[in-house]
Amino acid sequence: MITTAIRVARVGSAAELAAAVLMLAGYPAIMVAALVPSVPAFAAATAVTYLADHYLHRQGSYLINRLSKVRAGLSIRFLIRQLLLILLLARLELSDSLIFYGATACFIAFYGLQAPHGALVTLIRNRRRMPVATRNVDLASRIRIPDAPPQGLLNRSAEKMLHLDLAAVVGILVSAELDSAVAGFIGIAVTLGVGTLYVAALMPYVRGKKIPPNAEQVLVAVDGWLREYQPETVLYFSGSKDSAYQVNMWLETMEQLDSKPLIILRERVILQNLAPTTVPVICVPGGVHLMNMDLSTVRVALYAANVGKNIHLLRVPTMKHVFIGHGDSDKLASVNPFSKVYDEVWTAGRAGRDRYAIADVGVRDDDIVEVGRPQLAPIRSREDGPAADLPTVLYAPTWEGWDGNPGNTSLMLAGENIVKKLLKADPPVRVLYKPHPFTGTVLPKADAAHRRITALIEKATAERAADARYTAETAVQERAKADLARIEARLAALAGNGGDKGDEAEATRDGVVDVKKHEEIARLRGEWNEAYWRSFPEWEHRVITGAEPRLYDCFNVSDAMVSDISSVVSDFIASGKPYAVTDSAELGVEEFKRQNTAVRAATILSNSAAELGGLLDAVREPAKDPLAADRGELKRYLLGPDEPTSIEQFNTAVANLAIKAEARNVGQESRAAAAAESEGELAEAMPVQRGSGPSGEADGVGA
Repeated sequence: MITTAIRVARVGSAAELAAAVLMLAGYPAIMVAALVPSVPAFAAATAVTYLADHYLHRQGSYLINRLSKVRAGLSIRFLIRQLLLILLLARLELSDSLIFYGATACFIAFYGLQAPHGALVTLIRNRRRMPVATRNVDLASRIRIPDAPPQGLLNRSAEKMLHLDLAAVVGILVSAELDSAVAGFIGIAVTLGVGTLYVAALMPYVRGKKIPPNAEQVLVAVDGWLREYQPETVLYFSGSKDSAYQVNMWLETMEQLDSKPLIILRERVILQNLAPTTVPVICVPGGVHLMNMDLSTVRVALYAANVGKNIHLLRVPTMKHVFIGHGDSDKLASVNPFSKVYDEVWTAGRAGRDRYAIADVGVRDDDIVEVGRPQLAPIRSREDGPAADLPTVLYAPTWEGWDGNPGNTSLMLAGENIVKKLLKADPPVRVLYKPHPFTGTVLPKADAAHRRITALIEKATAERAADARYTAETAVQERAKADLARIEARLAALAGNGGDKGDEAEATRDGVVDVKKHEEIARLRGEWNEAYWRSFPEWEHRVITGAEPRLYDCFNVSDAMVSDISSVVSDFIASGKPYAVTDSAELGVEEFKRQNTAVRAATILSNSAAELGGLLDAVREPAKDPLAADRGELKRYLLGPDEPTSIEQFNTAVANLAIKAEARNVGQESRAAAAAESEGELAEAMPVQRGSGPSGEADGVGA
């Protein structure tokens, strides 16, 4: 019942739902208390609305956003409370008293302060929003960017300003109860005085040296840096907040390029969610700013997603444009017809080339280059010999997709069957469940299935913990947890010192990476991952959500995987370990394999998951694994050869395409010069015309 109410109200927890109910019920209660009239009841109901409102704001409640949409926003709620307080004074027959006039004047003056306060906050924020935000780009030596105002002034500024009325409200209520105006006027003075000071504190940041440089100055500085740095290879990305992983997966590859790399982003939210990197990053929200940017030294542009904003860079002819994607799978996105706008399309292996040939969407075979998957380097191959006494099976379903097709994911139709059979396997196994981060964002059914699966795993974990056959090395796990706490504290300290900047302008000014710190963070993340897996017993089932541990870390501790048609399957194939894929659309084994290359060496599961036994047998007895040879062959087909390494293949492809871009540019210059020379010779050879007579004949030199 409560869960249903939470879902309908779209709030995050039972506490949030309770706060929402209290706040919405509080205002009618305030009105009733004012009409009765009752000062204690009014004070109690008012306190409830203040506290509930504040809690919902701190939680970022969806309800708060909805109230603003129906003209019941924060300012209106405060105004209603203040008007009801005036009504209370009138009902108490204090309408001719000093406190009544004082309260009325106070709230009018207080709302008069809201306009300059809101205007100043907006102006400061707008001026400190950079036309081009950067990381790892030294702009501080080119332009002066002043410090941001204290975050206490700008963070949740409207809420803070409005809550200053609390002193006046409390004072007026005390005066109404005691029939003395002193407390009321003290409260009024505090409210108006602090409000005035708040406005005054913002004033210095809209004039003088505390104003950041204007857009023109910033753009000139960025162009100056570009001319000095001379980037050669650009990774270009545009997308939503949730798609940041698509560019994050390419950061390490960009760091390993032989040419000078640059990352260009189009949305600020992507910059905010970008993983740490040593590569220079420029975020250019404005298309005009991007098109006017000096990228004359760039020869290769890499695109990780097919989006409309790509056109702003695709229009530049001096560089070659390449679609590299953000995963390798048999989904339709891997053969998007939009891909034909690029000069080349880079795939992991032969399979990607064949997909385009079969799809016949206009991408020529000559324009496809196989470069492997550099991101897969951290995935460890399967070791020879049987798995551990208690094998680990990873269940990593993909999400439901934008179209809600039930065949996209196994979660809704097969997920519970898969997990139940794994939990009841004999001999037993350990289950890791890592769902796609988008799970449940489109279909409530998918979210419900995820919750049921989570409950199954948590219940099985509790039962296993109570089973005497499963023991825990408490001392080892306590040490691991202590290591985790130490590592997390150090990571937090590094992140804090590394520039959790006050705003975008400060982050742009100070966001040059400390390479030593970056390397230490990378080392600590490796230590964190190792400690994480030691922090609980090897037999413990686990639900893994969030960014850490990463999917590839889960691959490395697993002996097998169950998943759906997605790049997860293609990536797992790099390990050489057994895997199963669910035919959720019930195409049948042969048709499923025909349509999906990545499953040709997989155990194919129906929605009942009855075939899971074959996967578990392959894990327990590798010598009798019937698909081992097929997996090796499929790995080469999907991901390319092991030698040369993928990063070597990638760098070679970049270098070759850069040569093509340079050859094109030189040829273009030669043709332009030849055309100009021809026009000059033609002009010299033509007679000089002095005009035309009445007959229409030219009065030339030789006439």
